[in-house]
Order: sequence, then C-alpha cells, then structure tokens
Amino acid sequence: MLLRHIRYFLAVAEHRNFTHAAQALHVSQPTLSQQIRQLEDMLGVTLFDRSGRTVRLTEFGDTYARHARAALHELDAGQRALHDVADLTSGTLRLAMTPTFTAYLIGSLVDAFNARYPQVALTVSEMPQERIEALLADDALDAGFAFAPSRAPEIDATPLWDETLALVVGRAHRHARRRRPLTPAALHDEPLILLSRAFETRDSIDAYFAQHRAAPRVALEVNSISAILELVRSGRLATVLPDAIARASGDLCALQLEPALPSRTAALLTRRGAYRSVAARAFVDSALAYRDAYDAPRALARRKANAEGGARESGRNPGRNPARGGGDQAPGVGK
Repeated sequence: MLLRHIRYFLAVAEHRNFTHAAQALHVSQPTLSQQIRQLEDMLGVTLFDRSGRTVRLTEFGDTYARHARAALHELDAGQRALHDVADLTSGTLRLAMTPTFTAYLIGSLVDAFNARYPQVALTVSEMPQERIEALLADDALDAGFAFAPSRAPEIDATPLWDETLALVVGRAHRHARRRRPLTPAALHDEPLILLSRAFETRDSIDAYFAQHRAAPRVALEVNSISAILELVRSGRLATVLPDAIARASGDLCALQLEPALPSRTAALLTRRGAYRSVAARAFVDSALAYRDAYDAPRALARRKANAEGGARESGRNPGRNPARGGGDQAPGVGK
C-alpha cells in the first residue's frame, strides 16, 4: 500500500464522485478508479458503494476513512516537525564534560546556546573522559568536552584551546595582588585545598610538585569543584585549577608559578562517522566559534609579549645586524 492510495481514497470520499476527485488530484478518472480498486483488493473489502448516482462510503469505507484521516494528520504533523527540527525550534542535545569544564563552560558556551535555541532540550552530564568516550561510541551522547588526544580510535578530538593550570585564590587572599610568579617551594607552608586523587587534574598537580621536589601542605581534599571554589572565595585557602575558572569569576585570581604548571589541550569529542543531528551540528559550530573568541585575547597577548621581547632585545643589541649574524650565535652553533 502506498500513501498515494490513501490520498486518492480520501479524495473520492470527500467529493463522492470519481470525476471530481480525479480533477482535484490532477489525474485521469481511469487511473483513479484503478488505484481505488487496488486499495480494495489489498484490504479485501469494498470501500465505496458505486450503485447510485453518487459514490458513497460503505461501512468498511467509513471505518477506514476515520483511520486514514488520522494517519494523514500524523504524517503531516511529522513533516512539520522535521521543519521545526531543521529550524531548531525543537530537538534534543546530549552533552557531557569532565568536571573542570563545568566550572566555566556551563555559564558561557552552554548558556549562550540555550539562549539562542531555547526549544532544544539540553542534557549535560559530568563524568570522566573514559566514560564520555564510551557513551559516544554507544551513540548515547552527541558531544563531549575533555582532552586531546582521545583514548578510543573511533572518537575524534577537535582541539579547542590550551587549558593551563594556575594557583587560584580569592580576592581576600594574601597573594591576591601578587604580580610576580611564585615558586613551588614558596607553597611549602601554604594551605591548599585540592581535588581528590579520583580526578585526573590531581594527577597532573601531584606530578608537577614531585618533579620540582616540592611538598605543599594539602589542608583539604574535596571531590567537588564547586565546594573548592566556595572555600577559596573565603580568602584563606588556595587551590590549583584551570586559570579559565578564575577568569570566568570576578572574585577569584589566577596566579602563575615558575616553572609554569602543566597545560592540556581541551578538545571537543565526537564519534567518528556518526550521524550528527541539526542541533548537534549547531552546537559544534557554536563550540568552534567560542574557541575562536576564547583564544583571541590570548593570541593578542602572545603577540604583544613577543613584540615587547623583540624591542628589549633590539635595545640590548643596538649595533647588531641580524642579516650579518653579529656576534651572537644560535644555541648549539660552534659548541
């Protein structure tokens, strides 16, 4: 049975005349009559009483017409729903992210997407990267935020930005106004509140201090970033978290250490070759636009620092001719 059969049937039922129905459908009457006969043969019943001057529905036809109209209404509604999804006036989006991202992405990227597409139903879950990749592979998520490279071969990791760790303090902390970097040794007596060892970020922190033979005083270990931030805002404790968290908050400061704390490449995770819904495509575009806006100030700062460094170098070597090489050799030349 084809949808055409149902539409032809309902047209004859409405007009009660094969000729008029054929004209409305822009088909010939013999073609229409043939299609109705085919439908009756498929159903095994007579749908129309053709014995009078007008065509009328039989009791079978009357029952079938009610269901056929309801089916067409549902199909038409489905077609309209497709347009709604294409226009992002409906749809769903399933996201997940590792814990450090929730502290600064929920209130910026995710909130902006929701404000732009309020009819798209969003679900956001917090979980380890291993779990994110497993759910992406099972098509239980549309996208995730974690770090590059991915661990599973079927997961694509699109680089977003470098997530740099920093010493994060509240505005009332004694180091809040400090501009010069601290050394790891300077934190020997500094009470810290850190993520528990269940977090990968803690592994990076511990490895950094071990590498530089420093043993800071860990006053508290917590498995909730929001709890850490609440305690840090009080002013007494410091923590180590991505500097983006401090930049996203007006009451936190990010302090640098020398040598610098490690950085990681934040990435948007998706399943390679997976069907991507309209909402998912729109979110990926939003994430890439957010990446460009996020990295622009950093790129400008890097260019400024490079320019200032070049100016200082020129001031220290006023007679140097780069083209001729001068007296300075590149590292390793002649050694």
